[in-house]
Amino acid sequence: MSSPLDAADLRSRVGKALEAFLDRQAASLDAIAEDLGPVSDALGEFLLQGGKRLRPAFCYWGWRGAGGEDTDEIVAAAAALELIQACALIHDDVMDDSDTRRGRPAVHRRFASLHRGEQWLGEPDTFGRNAAILLGDLCLIWADHMLNSSGLPGDVLFRGSGVYDDMRNEVMAGQYLDLLEQVRGGRDVSRALRVARFKSAKYTVERPLHLGGVLAGASQATLDTYTAYGIPLGEAFQLRDDVLGVFGNPAQTGKPAGDDLREGKRTVLVAIAVDRATEAQKALVRRLLGDPHLTDAGVAALREVFAETGALDEVERLIVERTAQAQAALAAADIDAEARSVLAELALAATKRLG
Repeated sequence: MSSPLDAADLRSRVGKALEAFLDRQAASLDAIAEDLGPVSDALGEFLLQGGKRLRPAFCYWGWRGAGGEDTDEIVAAAAALELIQACALIHDDVMDDSDTRRGRPAVHRRFASLHRGEQWLGEPDTFGRNAAILLGDLCLIWADHMLNSSGLPGDVLFRGSGVYDDMRNEVMAGQYLDLLEQVRGGRDVSRALRVARFKSAKYTVERPLHLGGVLAGASQATLDTYTAYGIPLGEAFQLRDDVLGVFGNPAQTGKPAGDDLREGKRTVLVAIAVDRATEAQKALVRRLLGDPHLTDAGVAALREVFAETGALDEVERLIVERTAQAQAALAAADIDAEARSVLAELALAATKRLG
């Protein structure tokens, strides 16, 4: 077995664990009805042809940092987090009416196209949305199944159940808070940061670390270290994602430029810009943000507001500040040295600019 310090190797092992699990689930679906073949195909492509595997990586290194040994069982358990992420992304795309994900049609668009191709009765887009909701739910169910069938002992899995439940509660709460900010026309920076913390930050870094740590029998001091590292890093990760949603290269983000603007995302970037904007700039943001038909010129106009108000620079400052906080907490941590080194690298990978 190659060194677990190799990030590419860990991603490969997570991918293989997912592939083996999905093969078993596809056989189960096929035994119910051949008509479920498109479900297996869609989830297989979604889960195996993209994704950074950050959540499994943090879970795995949370385990290693607390003294756990490298085993296929912990890799399989960590890989289950990709199924929760798939649920969140599939449902998020339905809620945002997104066209693409990871450079491919979003799941609800894929099933709408299937409906059109087969010339079935009813409205293709309605079928696509309903199918995607069900596929997202299925991923959430499968996450439990994959974790519980990972091969870890029952008492170890029970030890992690509280953290696992907290993580799922928090991400769903964060999703609702995100919806709430959009309909309220969110302009409050503190509320936008709260959404970032619960929708993404805790769920991406802190809770996966906690899950791996608790499964390995981590002390409270180690879990506290994971929080001190995970919360600021998770926020920096989400802030970077917010910037990429506006300024990112579609070839790297997998979504059209400005899609977050068309969806009306009330991010920290938007909240800071509105707080600092002139009346004319505020009027422009009100008129353009959330327009599903926003043109490239409209995207450029909003980008200009974010730059001129200093919102972009402020978010970049927050990313640097929070990443530094995470690295400082990690440097002082009494955890496995190899895990500390890899977590330092993951902090940089999770927050780097992509152009």
